[in-house]
Amino acid sequence: MQKSIKIFTTPTCAYCRMAKELFKQNNITYEEKDVTTDIQARDEMINKSGQMGVPVIFVGDDIVVGFDKRRLSELLGVK
Repeated sequence: MQKSIKIFTTPTCAYCRMAKELFKQNNITYEEKDVTTDIQARDEMINKSGQMGVPVIFVGDDIVVGFDKRRLSELLGVK
């Protein structure tokens, strides 16, 4: 069963696009939160991760800050 994936993004973030592309290539469903328009999501991201920058990606209970392809692939069980 797939872990729940939540990615906090902004529309102009290249690393966010790279992460979403990795998900798409591997048929991984995810929930996207745009922190430029969703103040609640921005607060959630900052409270849970301590980060102001994006992407912040939650894979189940794990947090990945930035686009770390190796770590994401490991957590998602993909190559």
